[in-house]
Amino acid sequence: MAVTIKDVAKIANVAPSTVSRVIANSPSISEKTKKRIRKVMDELGYHPNFNARSLANQSTQAIGLVMPSSANKTFLNPFFPEVIRGISTFAHVKDYSLYMTTGETEEEIFRDVVKMVQGKRVDGIVVLYSRQDDSIIQYLLQNNFPFVLIGKPSNEMENITYIDNDNYKATREVTDYLLSLGHTRIAFVGGSKDLLVTKDRLAGFTDALKLNDLTIEEAYIKHMEFVQEGGKQAVEELLACETLPSAIVVTDDVMALGVLSALREENLKVPEDISVVSFNNSILSEIASPPLTTIDVHIYQLGYEAAKCVIDRIEVPDTAPKSVIVPTKLIVRQTC
Repeated sequence: MAVTIKDVAKIANVAPSTVSRVIANSPSISEKTKKRIRKVMDELGYHPNFNARSLANQSTQAIGLVMPSSANKTFLNPFFPEVIRGISTFAHVKDYSLYMTTGETEEEIFRDVVKMVQGKRVDGIVVLYSRQDDSIIQYLLQNNFPFVLIGKPSNEMENITYIDNDNYKATREVTDYLLSLGHTRIAFVGGSKDLLVTKDRLAGFTDALKLNDLTIEEAYIKHMEFVQEGGKQAVEELLACETLPSAIVVTDDVMALGVLSALREENLKVPEDISVVSFNNSILSEIASPPLTTIDVHIYQLGYEAAKCVIDRIEVPDTAPKSVIVPTKLIVRQTC
């Protein structure tokens, strides 16, 4: 016969309602009492019925994750498994499970989100990207549904909790680093123009050049997908310029691998012929040949803070919106 709350309460010498509050991690129960009751639960092999709890308190104990594109494409970039690892770590501490969008197109992903919200499949949502005029963000705001954003919201959107890096400052720093090495012909390879992270990083890049009285070469600015092919295509286009840049700022490690590969194919040596800096400090940056100089954005921490914030919004609905800025660090390796 299955162990019940009453069995736990009897052995622990407390009321069944106290056991229920321990399961719900109620702040009204002392940590000492929680520890003692959880020990009894473990000894008896008692496992809470979360489905029954969900029906009782209208909670699913689940967090929805909204991908920027299809899962098949998203997981090719190590940023996303690592940020989800951070989300998962804090979610596990709070006994929340994760529920992921699986749509292949923006329309399908939007429908996934509607199902999450209308079908009461999740208590809150983490959006793993930030772009302008995003229908999903507008939908969540209109429905007053708890969510947080990884990335900075667009200026016209208010009352949004978000977790991000100071991408403007980080790109200023990495561009200044290249300038300090004597580079004056620097190219920029970023993601889609509608991604706010791309806008911030491009602004940091161009301002660093302007402050050093350098001309912004429009032919040196490329917008590609965050995949290796995007990096390769950027190099092909840069090679068509009248003068080849002496350094490239690439805003993603996966794209940077494509850049390194394309430069090798053209018999251009890194860093002797051309320097390359990147962003994210994923495992790819360490195993690249040569190892990439990159900006560490602390991917895991972005995810951990996102989970923490969304659960705060779920458990305390009137929590004021806030922004969490995770610091960045320039990691110097062998590509400059």
